[in-house]
Amino acid sequence: MEVTETLEDFYKNKFNLNYDGVNTELGHFNVFKMEECYLPGRPPVQYSRRDFYKVALMRGRHLYHYGDKTLEINGSTLIFFNPQIPYTFERLTEDDGGYFCIFKEAFFSDHIRGSLKDLPMYSLHGKPAYVLNEQQDEAFGHIFEKMLDELNSNYVFKYDLIRNYIMELVHGALKLQPSEILYRHTDANARITSVFNELLERQFPIESPAHKVSLRSAKDFASRLNVHTNHLNRAIKIATGKTTSSHIADRIAMEAIALLKHTNWNISEISYSLGFEEPSHFNNFFKKQTSMTPSAYRN
Repeated sequence: MEVTETLEDFYKNKFNLNYDGVNTELGHFNVFKMEECYLPGRPPVQYSRRDFYKVALMRGRHLYHYGDKTLEINGSTLIFFNPQIPYTFERLTEDDGGYFCIFKEAFFSDHIRGSLKDLPMYSLHGKPAYVLNEQQDEAFGHIFEKMLDELNSNYVFKYDLIRNYIMELVHGALKLQPSEILYRHTDANARITSVFNELLERQFPIESPAHKVSLRSAKDFASRLNVHTNHLNRAIKIATGKTTSSHIADRIAMEAIALLKHTNWNISEISYSLGFEEPSHFNNFFKKQTSMTPSAYRN
């Protein structure tokens, strides 16, 4: 099932706060310093779509998985995140920092001509990252600082000013050229295989009979990765020599063996948790993978 991170999820995961609908009439806006989100114990950023826009000024070294692309960032980079495109990122160094702001599309309703989706950096096939030099980093950082100051002010028209600051980021970026070199560091087949493996592994271990595996087919994974199924199958075959289906089957079989060995769940419960509609389907699958039925393996 397609998972989209909501504002509620964002505040719960990042700050263990219940989102109370602040600024809902304005479409919601907030701005943060990166170090506020890097505290110990925070869950990793999940690879998923969002229901809000994000603009980030990233400093340090990171690996971003954005749709079917991987961006290796080393230094200062301004990135615009389209809610329709799933992403996650990995911190590769500790000496990082920066800022990011989040907002709903309604925050700009009636305030700009057209839609945010019409902007080049938010195009589904656009390049969202802009590498910055020291001067540019300082200038964009100053805009984020102004957002922070304004958000905490009592000025009646502060959200109008903040919209202008966001558009300063947009137009400042449009004057630059999106970086091409970011997309050349990682082999395309290897990077999509890496994100596929991450999504596959994230479903395990299964901790209760009510926990059901949701990504079971190449089509399911392709949908989450925002790529065509044939593209995913070809990339994984080239990178690993194995088909997408065989990777999925091997991992489900491994989990089935663990559940049969280490739980007292009945076969129907294990079958359900692994995404099989009927126990007989699980029985046939397991026998094909191990040459034994689940009951025979357990006994």
